Amino acid sequence: MRKQSKKMTASEREVLELLWQQGKPLTSSEIVALSEDKSWKPSYIHLMINSLLKKEIIQIAGFKKTTKNFARSFEPVLSKEEFSIQSFREENHLDTSSLSLLFGALLEEETDRETIDKLSAMLEQKKRELDEE
Repeated sequence: MRKQSKKMTASEREVLELLWQQGKPLTSSEIVALSEDKSWKPSYIHLMINSLLKKEIIQIAGFKKTTKNFARSFEPVLSKEEFSIQSFREENHLDTSSLSLLFGALLEEETDRETIDKLSAMLEQKKRELDEE
């Protein structure tokens, strides 16, 4: 997993959320079109995209044919889940040992047997994956 240590503006976060929602690479024009409730101008979108590229939060996915030429398309580097986990770990300064303490504390509070069974199954699956490496 890549390290995302740069903070994002609210507008950058909205662009990232839009990319996750659409689930496919988008051009800057498509981002503007899908952001009807925003008053973002194309020049502002370009600034946000360049900032997100520099922070390595999005990447160039390829090129799409537009009416007259080709435009770059962009996609997130991480899935929303991966990004959320990484952000949580960084914001709370969690290393492996403190992560296990947090997980233990959460388990202490859990009273639903079905949830505990699901967590147990996920842990067993992860162990099998690690054994295969």
